[in-house]
Amino acid sequence: MNTQPCIESPPIEMTGARAATLDRPAALEVVWARHADEVKLAQRLRHQVFVGEMGARLNVPPGTEPGLDVDLYDRFCEHLIVRTVECDDAPSQVVGTYRLLTPDAARLVGGLYTDTEFDLWRLARLRPRMVELGRSCTDPAWRHGAVMLLLWSSLAQFMQRNRLEVMIGCASVAMRDGGHLAASLWRSLSLTHLAPIEDQVRPRLPLPVDDLRHDLPVEPPPLVKGYLRCGAKVLGAPAWDPDFGTADLPIMLKLGELAPSYRRRFLGC
Repeated sequence: MNTQPCIESPPIEMTGARAATLDRPAALEVVWARHADEVKLAQRLRHQVFVGEMGARLNVPPGTEPGLDVDLYDRFCEHLIVRTVECDDAPSQVVGTYRLLTPDAARLVGGLYTDTEFDLWRLARLRPRMVELGRSCTDPAWRHGAVMLLLWSSLAQFMQRNRLEVMIGCASVAMRDGGHLAASLWRSLSLTHLAPIEDQVRPRLPLPVDDLRHDLPVEPPPLVKGYLRCGAKVLGAPAWDPDFGTADLPIMLKLGELAPSYRRRFLGC
């Protein structure tokens, strides 16, 4: 993958956008990676966050350049990156990224990454209009909201332009405490943000929530909280990802259910 560009489907329209952060002199731009070098910068940021910060154990393809997070889905995905705008005294730096797997690309690779963690048979009717979001991460120095808002705005516009209606992905919760907080978060969200039965899925390797404390007071991580504010639903109990050391909650957002305030912000309507 690290020597090949990502596959682009002809009908997919992509554009860039710019914004200045509120509290930093550097400007930011959000763009779609167009060649392998840009994808590699996203993979390097992912490695820094997932391995360096979270301690994940990655199973990368043989021959992968050290310091990159690479898997078999990458070359089929579209990669969205936020980077600082290059200026005279500072080069451009990638500070945030998402990858998207479109329905056409999912058919080419044989399924979604989420399929490896959850049984998604109930969602078969949605697959022709469903895009998978994954590998979201932000540089620690830039976790103040602007980066995620740029990413989410571009994601929403991408879906609208390409007549995609559903976003799906996994929201990871750290398990440094053995999983008690993750189990408690699931119990809490199952009472307030659980999807209807026709959209619910089952984990292939479940987090053993019944063997863990699930009565702890807990706030959703910022990324999960942001999804829920947009109108996302939790699709079921979390899966355990032993390589990343996380509990993964299946999350889905239907564009038609995007909260009005975010619809105005991201889509202007």
